[in-house]
Amino acid sequence: MAVGTTLMTLSGVALGGSAYLLHAATGQVTRQNLLGTAAAPSEQHRTITGAKNILLVGVDTRPNQDPSQLTRADSIILLHIPADHTQAYLVSLPRDSLVTIPAYDNGATPFRGGQNKINSAFAFGSRGLTGSAALSHGFELLALTVRDLTGITPDAGAIIDFQGFKQIVQVLGQVCMYVDETTTSIHVGHDAAGKPAAPYAINPDGTVNHRIPGVTPNVYTKGQHCLDPAQALDFVRQRDLLANHDFDYGRQRHQQQFVKAVLAQVVSKGLDSPTKLPGLLSAVGRTMTVDDGGIPLADWAFAMRGVKPDAITTLKTNGGTFNSRTVPGVGSAEILSPTSMQLLHAVRDDTVAAFVAAHPTWVAESGPASPAH
Repeated sequence: MAVGTTLMTLSGVALGGSAYLLHAATGQVTRQNLLGTAAAPSEQHRTITGAKNILLVGVDTRPNQDPSQLTRADSIILLHIPADHTQAYLVSLPRDSLVTIPAYDNGATPFRGGQNKINSAFAFGSRGLTGSAALSHGFELLALTVRDLTGITPDAGAIIDFQGFKQIVQVLGQVCMYVDETTTSIHVGHDAAGKPAAPYAINPDGTVNHRIPGVTPNVYTKGQHCLDPAQALDFVRQRDLLANHDFDYGRQRHQQQFVKAVLAQVVSKGLDSPTKLPGLLSAVGRTMTVDDGGIPLADWAFAMRGVKPDAITTLKTNGGTFNSRTVPGVGSAEILSPTSMQLLHAVRDDTVAAFVAAHPTWVAESGPASPAH
């Protein structure tokens, strides 16, 4: 999720930061009002100075998906930029987090409000709608839910379909990263003849139903890998068959590690490549929808030019351990611990560095450094 946002900002200063390149970078982005009433009051003067929080939302719409099925947010990340704009923090919110979703009327199917998993907020906001209206209302209700939970008023927002970063990797050719636990795919495999086939039957809600006989699933073993676009998309989707049985927390960590790996490769082999950069910008522009929060994208680009991949810290909510409870009408949900709420309030108050110093084990390790490729 952060790949696209950071690519847009970093590319603005690549190759000497030319005005032409900056225009090329920002001109590719699809812009839309996503935050709606969750944004800062319109009368408030908005500038790029000070700490910034960007709400990043990933939506995983699969090929041949039933359009009647609700679309939930599969990835919810707060990107925090401290006031000095020299580093960044990625904080993933577990999609099964139990939250109170406020009442909301999207003009088609009103939602009365109540407790549910946080990824349902996008679904309830967008139900009964299609296209850009579904994106806007789904994102707005999710942003309102995050604001009520954390006290954070997002300064900007972005949404991308998971298929989008597959195109980014396609331009790069591959992405090299360390897989920290053996991961078995429930989506991709091959039959006895070597032809692609689904290894598991999947329920409408995305959970596993049963293994399909005669199909061998893709397995990403622990260690260094260079993933092609299809493998990369498949790997970061997985949460069910992880060796450490850490499910959503494992997927959070893998997504964060993947973000950093792609950013490192974009910076080292994309931004200074006159042949790759146009394709990267085009890929991001086709797949991202951004609400700039009333601050021109050019200002975002220059303000964030000091945030390099190695200055991004990824953080685990609940310390990366399960804190589940069965809730009537909701099912098994994750309860954000008091320390997790301290982390989210540190994001709100721009005191994340102090939180990290006090809770060093909450930093998600990226694994051994990837060799040059």
